[in-house]
Amino acid sequence: MKRQKPNILFFFTDDQRFDTIHALGNEQIHTPHLDSLVERGTTFTHAHIPGGTCGAVCRPSRAMLHSGRTLFHLDRNGKDIPPNHTTLGESLREAGYTNFATGKWHNGKSAFARSFDSGDEIFFGGMNDHWNVPVYRFDPTGKYGKKCPYIAEPKSSNQREIRHCDHIEPGKHSTDLFVDSAIDFLQQYERSSPFFMYLSLMAPHDPRTMPEEFLRMYDPEEINLPENFAAQHPIDTGALRIRDELLASFPRTVDEVKRHIAEYYAMISHLDHAFGRVCSVLDKKGFTENTIIVFAGDNGLAVGQHGLMGKQNLYDHSVRVPLVFGGPGIPEGKTQNSLVYLLDIFPTLCDFACVDIPSSVEGKSLAPCLSDLNHDIRNNLYLAYADSIRGITDGRFKLIEYYGGDTQLFDLGKDPREKFNIAECEAEATRLAGMRRELVEMADHYDDFTHPKGEKFWRKRQDLRAIY
Repeated sequence: MKRQKPNILFFFTDDQRFDTIHALGNEQIHTPHLDSLVERGTTFTHAHIPGGTCGAVCRPSRAMLHSGRTLFHLDRNGKDIPPNHTTLGESLREAGYTNFATGKWHNGKSAFARSFDSGDEIFFGGMNDHWNVPVYRFDPTGKYGKKCPYIAEPKSSNQREIRHCDHIEPGKHSTDLFVDSAIDFLQQYERSSPFFMYLSLMAPHDPRTMPEEFLRMYDPEEINLPENFAAQHPIDTGALRIRDELLASFPRTVDEVKRHIAEYYAMISHLDHAFGRVCSVLDKKGFTENTIIVFAGDNGLAVGQHGLMGKQNLYDHSVRVPLVFGGPGIPEGKTQNSLVYLLDIFPTLCDFACVDIPSSVEGKSLAPCLSDLNHDIRNNLYLAYADSIRGITDGRFKLIEYYGGDTQLFDLGKDPREKFNIAECEAEATRLAGMRRELVEMADHYDDFTHPKGEKFWRKRQDLRAIY
């Protein structure tokens, strides 16, 4: 008897850090519905993004997710996914799935059109006021032409940005707007074919606003200050005055950072509530037993750690993300510590759906890691930000090199918050030299040397390039 293909629900968040789920150790945050998924699924504790080639880190992150491509093999920093890069949605559609999407899509209208055959409340931008989101209805032609004009926040004091959309539903938070759309789809779904639902939020990305009831859950005075809080970052990252970093004053203050964290947690509790609403409908429709649920975030966020607010760096708070699988065949209540990338989700879902993995995909299926919780698919991860930072981690140690010549080495086993730089310790000289060689070798492996951003970085760090 041929095995029934599972439904797939992919719940994707924006700027959610890896350590923002109560069941995974954060005692201050309230996430009962995500906790439930953790209890009945498997959590990849060391899921990462490779970094980003531009300040809007979420754009290449999402392009890697949907194409399975590595960071330096994307088109235009992920602005588009070209036709020769098969998307996850395309693979599942060809295998008989009915594909539905709602929420944020940051990788080009043509790529969306070939990935989904239904959808609603589609946001093609990167960020927006959560209470006034310019969205499109699904357009089967894939044109999504200029329709109603929407005046966005000014890019500068004398310039306004005009976007276009089908409609704006003022007064409904983006999380509820997208989740309501997903629920409508589930309630009406009666087909015999399996579905692939991509539910992509804008939360908890700033501006951090949410229904009042969730904000009241957190008193800033009761928020624990991060152990690695700093008034300012000691090294030039190449992005110390980027938009994300201007959300708080300089130098950083304790009270302001605690307020930001409280608002960040409130947004996550709101999206957790929304996730619970979706799961409730899955139950009522009888879909749960045959639905693979994937919960993940597109990148992390500093929110006061290391004197930073954004994600334009290579610390764990910015490159590590939540990744939880639940559903038929997934071990329950387990954790998996293998080093993985988000782009590995694509081939993993292909394996779950018994679909051939496209030749353009560079990610590695996590199916073996779920069959054997001690299985590793990589020994290390290569990390990069724009033309200013490069790094490598083996899960225990992390090396970070900056374009200005600064070096950091962290023992993540003893120092998970990356507070103590041991690069100058004589006892670590051999390790440092070995990791530097490996960094350069991996730069070559991932074609960083020939990428425009990589060329700039390695031109500035000829001392490292000479190792190769």
